[in-house]
Amino acid sequence: MSETLHNRLLAALDRDGAIGLLRGAIGCNSVTGNEANMVAYLDRQMRERGLADIEIAEFLPGRPNIWGRRKGSGGGKRLQFIGHTDTVHAEGWREHWAGDEREDPFGAPIIDGEIWGRGAGDLKAGICSSLAAISLLDRAGIRLRGDVDFAFVGDEESGEPGSGVSAGVKAHVARIAAGELPRPDFVVYTEPTRLAVYPAQIGFFIADISITGKSAYFGVPELGRDALKASHKVMSALWAHSDEVSARAEHTLVGKGFLLITTLNGGGFIAVPERCTLSLIRKLLPGESLDAAARELEEVIRGAVTDPDIAVEIAYPAGRDHALGGTAAEIDLDHPALAMLQESVGQAMPGRGGAEGAPFWSETPFFVNELGIPAVYCAPGDIRNCHTFEERVSVEEYLAGVVAFAGFIARYCGVEDEN
Repeated sequence: MSETLHNRLLAALDRDGAIGLLRGAIGCNSVTGNEANMVAYLDRQMRERGLADIEIAEFLPGRPNIWGRRKGSGGGKRLQFIGHTDTVHAEGWREHWAGDEREDPFGAPIIDGEIWGRGAGDLKAGICSSLAAISLLDRAGIRLRGDVDFAFVGDEESGEPGSGVSAGVKAHVARIAAGELPRPDFVVYTEPTRLAVYPAQIGFFIADISITGKSAYFGVPELGRDALKASHKVMSALWAHSDEVSARAEHTLVGKGFLLITTLNGGGFIAVPERCTLSLIRKLLPGESLDAAARELEEVIRGAVTDPDIAVEIAYPAGRDHALGGTAAEIDLDHPALAMLQESVGQAMPGRGGAEGAPFWSETPFFVNELGIPAVYCAPGDIRNCHTFEERVSVEEYLAGVVAFAGFIARYCGVEDEN
């Protein structure tokens, strides 16, 4: 953005108002399943900011999405900000911080220039910085030509039984595909990036593997079929497969693919172990086929179990935009909106705004791969402290995000000629 626009935005920034917006959002307990708490808060905040056509629609009973827009005067591009309203649970938070001012996970205290609480980074700072950016444009007297849409959806986080399958964004993109909601030209998903811009992200699938043999008394092991020994062979084959996957290719932004064995359970009570279970997660690079990767994995697993009396079952419990998991995604690094956003961020907070790869899976593939709409991640917050008792966001980084988003909106959507 131009130096004139940047200075105009800085002069109009309502620091206390923007900070209050975020602290209020953190105060809403919106653990997955309780999204309605956050949606009610956002409904009030969006109306106060003069957004139009606000819609609240349930994607599951009692679990709503919310959508609204700032309508421009016409002739500009349509931009959408999207974020998820749900957070992971806060179990153990009070015990961890007992007697400290951080004891309440939804209290949002400011300590040493940082706002603490569950959801502070993931991703209420992103949601609030996008809404505060509209207020900033209004305070600066900047009128837009293009429309800015805001979509806040539930069910992104995993961890709560029966939830965490992206039901909210699935409902949202289905409405776009059906023409019930306008199709944006560009999407910013407000996952925490420390104000880097992520035009690429990993894909993934989780595999749960059950290996079943036959138990036998320890004194006559020859009568059994040892599931633990078979599991050892499977794990050795999987680690070798991970090395092969890593050696194949390296993506400029997201690195190498691999698989990680995350759990192993099994054993017998003074007997040959009859059953073992293990779980793994496979990281995929943009361009990798999830189906092909899963087929290859199954060949490796079944090839390691040579005893015909040992049974192997494989399940994929974490379907997202694909039945088996979540696909990887990337957009053209030369996309003009990417450069605009990077420049706006870098001006708002020098040293930030570089292009990086998302080390997580979130929901841009629903736009990039399913709808063919370019999308990136960008927002204040550090994913490394999210989902932990250390979750927090820097006040200055958050406010820089507000200024950066306001500048990007003005540049991308266009502004009216003030003459």
